[in-house]
Amino acid sequence: MISALRRIALATTRFADATCGTIRLKLFKIGAQVRISVRRIKFSMASAFPYTDVYRTAWAALAGPAL
Repeated sequence: MISALRRIALATTRFADATCGTIRLKLFKIGAQVRISVRRIKFSMASAFPYTDVYRTAWAALAGPAL
């Protein structure tokens, strides 16, 4: 799963050649506030999170074109 994420979503980022352990540590193990409503799930990361740009790039690549 993480290798597919690296191949698809992180290809243009600084984590393109990162190991699976590094990706897990830097992008998955983060503290965030999660708010769940009826229609959507929102999560807020701390403003000090250093990889916000990488996270947004990966999210956009996985989400695909907007409907």
